[in-house]
Amino acid sequence: MRTSYDFTPFFRSSIGFDRIFDLLEHGGNAEPFETWPPYDIVRTGEDSYRISMAVAGFSHDELKLTYQPNLLIVSGAKAGDDKAAYLYRGIAGGRFERRFELADFVEVADAHLENGILTIALKRELPDKMKPRKIAIATGGTAQAEPMQLEQKQAA
Repeated sequence: MRTSYDFTPFFRSSIGFDRIFDLLEHGGNAEPFETWPPYDIVRTGEDSYRISMAVAGFSHDELKLTYQPNLLIVSGAKAGDDKAAYLYRGIAGGRFERRFELADFVEVADAHLENGILTIALKRELPDKMKPRKIAIATGGTAQAEPMQLEQKQAA
């Protein structure tokens, strides 16, 4: 049973959150959850995160990281002999693609591969104009501007 949420009440008092509401609304429509390759997401600081992904058997050249605004794609394609006659194949191979939705201003800071673990460091960097700042309040003899008229008055 699918339940649809109505975010209309939030639109009355919030501006610019459309992307978040779209993610929440369409999150249930995601493709079936894949468990390979396994990964961890860790918050390492107030504005920093780390993704650790187990990619044993993949070399540096077989992995690809693609960063787009608000999206990180980690993919891998195993180069090798697919024509071999395996009696049992317990070591994962082949292709994978893992997508991570990123919040605004989250960027990839670093990525490295060591001992079969791909580690991706993420950092949220707010631009200076987005950081909180103190606004001075004028007092005394400053002239106050006349308010703008938003609606036209109807002729009687």
